[in-house]
Amino acid sequence: MKGFARRGQWAVRLVTLIACFLIAPAFAETRQVTDVLGRTVTIDAPAKRVVLGFHYGDYLAVGGEHAFDAVVGVSRGAWERKVPANWALNVAHRPSLATLPDVGETENNSFSVEKVLALKPDLVVLAAWQFQALDSEVKRLEQLGIPVVAIDYNAQTLERHLASTRLLGIITGQEARAAELADFYAKVVEDIQTRIAAAHRPKPRVYAEFGNKGPAEYSFTYGRNMWGAMVTLAGGDNIAAPFIQWWGVMNPEQVLMAQPEVIFISGREDNSNPIALPMGPGVTADDARSHLRAFMQRPGWSNLPAIRDGRLYGVYQGASRSLEDFAMLQFIAKQLYPDLFQDVDPMANYREFYRRYMPIQPQGTFAIGLNP
Repeated sequence: MKGFARRGQWAVRLVTLIACFLIAPAFAETRQVTDVLGRTVTIDAPAKRVVLGFHYGDYLAVGGEHAFDAVVGVSRGAWERKVPANWALNVAHRPSLATLPDVGETENNSFSVEKVLALKPDLVVLAAWQFQALDSEVKRLEQLGIPVVAIDYNAQTLERHLASTRLLGIITGQEARAAELADFYAKVVEDIQTRIAAAHRPKPRVYAEFGNKGPAEYSFTYGRNMWGAMVTLAGGDNIAAPFIQWWGVMNPEQVLMAQPEVIFISGREDNSNPIALPMGPGVTADDARSHLRAFMQRPGWSNLPAIRDGRLYGVYQGASRSLEDFAMLQFIAKQLYPDLFQDVDPMANYREFYRRYMPIQPQGTFAIGLNP
């Protein structure tokens, strides 16, 4: 009986050891990765101490909520300032986010290498645009032995979306989840383009603008990235492409001469400008729609095909340059080719994405037309 008891005790210990092994975090290993700029970088993966510059939602979607256990610092303003309601929702769910050290921003020249070094990171993850703006700072970090990798969802190309997602999978130790997300995104783009190609339709002329200045003043439009690239992916003819390389203000006369057939105005939840288009978490459909209609009163717009046909739409700026922009691609494609996408519900798909991959469930208005 004593021998049986001892064997039973060893069995219990063995099961316990196996269980501990299965639930323990993955051990880091040294790996060489290629970032979106084609640089070969040696990192320890999964990373244990990460400074994250941008693309916070994608880091969460790929790595899962617990991936932020390894984040020791962020460029906080780019999250809190640009999409404040999204930030507030995430902080309400995970209060520790509010205490994460802020390493500063590239856009106001407050990014601090000293703040990064004080956090003793084993990896710094930057958006490609941040990396390019911080050339000397990146070199200094690398000289001090801190690897820096660049990811890029701003380009809005399928290639960079997939490469960035897979790279985040390595960084967070969630390669299978990253592969699932990359495959999902690729299939959405393939479905959109296959349907459109099979229909052999002329491409509708499209104008997209960031509505942060309201109808009184033209703001950024997009050439080869962000909403401009999304319009192209969704089968539209982006009227800004001949005039704007990346982003910039298009001459109003050029817009009128191009006679866009469909117009998309993007907005976010930051209402510091009362006439800006509000879109996103916490924004009601009535509020978004009333602000959107004000753009119809711009000089000369009543003569545009898009306005005459009621094809003016609002979209959420925070749902661009991200994996979640798959739903914006579907929405754009559906407005350009309504009969080809009758079975697609972009906003239901958007909510399902959040349910499956994100820790929060935002309520608000993320894509809208002129009519209820």
